[in-house]
Amino acid sequence: MELYLHIPFCRQKCAYCDFASWAGREAWIPAYVTAVLREAEQARMALGPQGLITAFIGGGTPSLLPVDALRRLLCGVQALFPLEAGAEFTSEANPGTLTPQWLDAALSLGVNRLSLGMQAAQEPILRALGRIHTMAQVRESVAMARRAGMQNLSLDLMFGLPGQTLADWSESIDAALALEPEHLSCYGLIPEEGTPLGDAIARGEVELPPEETERAMYDLALERLRRAGFLQYEISNFARPGYACAHNLGYWRQTPYLGLGVAAASMLPGTDPEEAYRRRTNVRDLAAYLRQGQAGRFIPAEEERITPAQARFETMMLGLRTCEGVSERAFLTMHGIPLEEVYGQRLRVLAQRGLTEKAGEWWRLTRRGMDVQNAVLVELMEE
Repeated sequence: MELYLHIPFCRQKCAYCDFASWAGREAWIPAYVTAVLREAEQARMALGPQGLITAFIGGGTPSLLPVDALRRLLCGVQALFPLEAGAEFTSEANPGTLTPQWLDAALSLGVNRLSLGMQAAQEPILRALGRIHTMAQVRESVAMARRAGMQNLSLDLMFGLPGQTLADWSESIDAALALEPEHLSCYGLIPEEGTPLGDAIARGEVELPPEETERAMYDLALERLRRAGFLQYEISNFARPGYACAHNLGYWRQTPYLGLGVAAASMLPGTDPEEAYRRRTNVRDLAAYLRQGQAGRFIPAEEERITPAQARFETMMLGLRTCEGVSERAFLTMHGIPLEEVYGQRLRVLAQRGLTEKAGEWWRLTRRGMDVQNAVLVELMEE
């Protein structure tokens, strides 16, 4: 099983962010840690003993947690759900909030992978996004992490941003590569309704780069990172050999996961033959989550039973995001039915159109298929 811990506190809310996170509520941290630990205890009673093959602390800004709160949270959770030997344990962090004390505590508690939100190298773009850090602080944070002993470092970058040119994006890639990370995530901006930036774009007050420029940015990342020795293993993710994010690969391979914290999602095994697994999401309101913690009873805001047919389609949807694709052998093991029987004819038709290809036991999207992935998935939906 995998574990996700959500930390919803930020020093400042980014203009593009629609995650469950809030600025100015640091005083709520002790009560929040207590609530998460109570939710973990409830999960332990329901699931029984479970070892963790990966863990991930996301946010929000996990590096905003005081050291004593971080220690209480991670010691408490790991007492209930211990990490297996050698398990990948990632924490997100934001430049401008990272400290040597926080890093030392995180490493001592098993965190062995750090994901830093760099996003861009240009100060005007960072300010437009509502980021609190500068590029100088990114460099300082990377140096601090390396001094602390962090040997697995990922940087997040964003393209297709307001005011961002192809030259800006090239400069950001170069700045990131100069820091010698083991992993890079390159995400295209998706304007979310209800965020300051998304609403400004909808009102026409802010313009995004043209679609052809955004496409050129993605192509530039593919080529530049390939030449730098990074392997693309998913649409937005690139790693040096041996450093692909195991936690994210677990999501794409439908490994069961437990989410703890406000708005956290879980995917856990089903309880009968008509339920492949069950997906549930915690309440998104922080005050409501804390009330559930005080009562010691956590009721999900949403819960969905995933049927075997839905699970099969999700195997294709998630697997085809990766460059490796979907394994016929793994499909049969997971679903008890050959992939060929369910999707073979449609995959061959898509292959004739240059959108899919087969390599040994693996079906995957071609480069052209990656560009129109949603259209491919529509054609794979079971009737």
